[in-house]
Amino acid sequence: MDHMKFETPDLTAQNIERIAALFPGCITEGPDGKGGLKKAINFELLKQMLSDDVLEGDEAYEFTWVGKKASIVEANKPIRKTLRPCPEESKNWDTTENLYIEGDNLEVLKLLQEAYLGKVKMIYIDPPYNTGHDFIYNDRFEMDKQEYDQQIGLFDEEGNKQFAENSESNPRFHSDWCSMMYPRLMLARNMLADDGVIFISIDDNECANLLQMCREVFGESNFVADISWQRTYSPRNDSKGVVSEVEHIVVYSKQTSWMPNYLPRTAEMDAKYKNPDNDIMPWTSSDAFAADASTHQGMVYAIQHPFTGEMIYPYSGAHWRYQQDTMLEIMNGWTQYTLKDLQDAEKRAQICGISSDDVKKDVKALVLVEPLEVAQAQAEAVLERGQWPRFYFTQNGRGGIRRKTYINKVVGKLPTNFWPYEEVGHTDEAKKELKNLFDSSAPFDTPKPVRLLDRMLTIATDQDSIVMDFFSGSATTAHAVMRKNAQDGGHRKFILVQLPEKSPSPQYDTLCEIGKERIRRAGDMAKKALEEEGTAVRAMEKFKKEHGTPMGFVYAEWSDSPEVVTAKKKMADDLDIGFRVLKLDETNMEAVYYSAQEYDQQMLQKMESNIKPDRTDLDLLFGCLLEWGLPLSMPYRSEQVEDCTVHTYNDGDLIACFDENIPESVIREIAKRKPLRAVFRDSSFATSPEKINVGEIFKLLAPDTRVKVI
Repeated sequence: MDHMKFETPDLTAQNIERIAALFPGCITEGPDGKGGLKKAINFELLKQMLSDDVLEGDEAYEFTWVGKKASIVEANKPIRKTLRPCPEESKNWDTTENLYIEGDNLEVLKLLQEAYLGKVKMIYIDPPYNTGHDFIYNDRFEMDKQEYDQQIGLFDEEGNKQFAENSESNPRFHSDWCSMMYPRLMLARNMLADDGVIFISIDDNECANLLQMCREVFGESNFVADISWQRTYSPRNDSKGVVSEVEHIVVYSKQTSWMPNYLPRTAEMDAKYKNPDNDIMPWTSSDAFAADASTHQGMVYAIQHPFTGEMIYPYSGAHWRYQQDTMLEIMNGWTQYTLKDLQDAEKRAQICGISSDDVKKDVKALVLVEPLEVAQAQAEAVLERGQWPRFYFTQNGRGGIRRKTYINKVVGKLPTNFWPYEEVGHTDEAKKELKNLFDSSAPFDTPKPVRLLDRMLTIATDQDSIVMDFFSGSATTAHAVMRKNAQDGGHRKFILVQLPEKSPSPQYDTLCEIGKERIRRAGDMAKKALEEEGTAVRAMEKFKKEHGTPMGFVYAEWSDSPEVVTAKKKMADDLDIGFRVLKLDETNMEAVYYSAQEYDQQMLQKMESNIKPDRTDLDLLFGCLLEWGLPLSMPYRSEQVEDCTVHTYNDGDLIACFDENIPESVIREIAKRKPLRAVFRDSSFATSPEKINVGEIFKLLAPDTRVKVI
């Protein structure tokens, strides 16, 4: 049986293997720093393999800063950390699928790489803006235990903040910020699904550098937008003379094929749709033609005007929206038409921008069957009657031709790169939202409005998406996700990560305490609103879709009917307003676990366990989930089997037993359940034959189960 590694993957080694698969000749060997050899890349040869010309000189377009290479190394470097579950600080621990993780987000992202690789639909981050006053993450990995304890404690003995201010007087002012962001962006990209997208809030200080980094990490072709969010409704005078009333939201996708969802239609948009002919629904007037005539020559033809008799052609470079057969059916709604060859190749060629010799042949026109006077009378009758055909004539029938676009054919509007505060809120609104939750006090200085996050969720997620925020601050993202789910019946899940920075509010020790309390209060508020306020319509729509309209009910009665009341209660019960709290900590394993070769057999026998004494079964279980790349939000149960505690995760994705001296009967019972994975303590088996016997039991009863020990 293999041992669990409890170490994040070496991303550099994985990248080398990928390159080796494409360019095996570029692989060489180099010292591993431990007296051995490891695979390495011959970069000069690789550069030549990727070039059509002989490479000379060093000039190239690139974006760099002091510390860039080191930041890339840090992103790929494996760590020995874990996430320790904290049920006592969580809400609805057993049922929720949401996560709130405390710790340095770079290390947390490394730990989550396997479990959430390519699974996150939307990432939103609001990182430090590097104004000269915000803290900057101090990514120092080469430190002894005492130094680490000081950093994980976050404060010194006097309670002072353990973050360095990045003053503009620092010669590495921009470099330090870039070195902090770059590895986090690299790991964030790995988490995004192929149809995923990242939104990054930033101000003018580092926007240019952020765009450059994102071009490298996500690819220039995956740039979506640099959105200007109007953050204030009352601009203040600025010492530079130009008042700043917007912040940037930089948007990049994982793939170039990403497209935003439509935004809901507004009343102003719907007001443009009228019904002058008493049609079945409102419509607006649209162009009868479309561009690119040269590639749609079969849709360039004449239609005879039923009121004036003139031949109507598309304008230069344009074509009709439909082929002749469809247009013939539509135009017959005015009067009777037929197809006829007008020998008009020269006219059609002129419209297409090609020669008459090259234009498509045998493209017929739509002409009147009856004499003009008869056709005109028939068309006048249709005009008077109303409910005109889809293509109609302006100026009471005497003008040009236009097309109806019905309101039900327009699903919404695409987002623009300017988001005004009227639509997505402003900073004062965000503070008022916090005050409403926290009894008239705002314990966080720079929150984002929930409507701003709601806009992102609308255009970038579906109802079952995973949403991540690894600079979560006051937890606006979680608030927005829960409210969105309450509004549309979705089941979006959030993963929030926050460094437990000292709180600006005396009521809370850290920002994490503020974030967790906000999620609790916002969740209760969303559930109450779902139960009591304005949810009858949604409940009725859901009930009607599943069961049809209850007979004999008028609208008011229906909204209070037992069926709809039950539907409302079910929607409120289904709303996930909980979260599992996990905290970044040192590995569960003693140092000997990683370096047993440095100890002689006598010393090893004296050691009681290779697991740290303060770690619980739950700590070990979640450590195994990280090792095996399983999501941390699934249900599990713990039961006693012959006085041994057996943990079953997500109906058999993993079964673990960390007891000492597990009897063979318990091993057999676990194997009979045929889990996908099984984990035991190495020390549970006193001798090698016992361990071999476990392997044989699983080969016999559960040959597909992967078995490991810790």
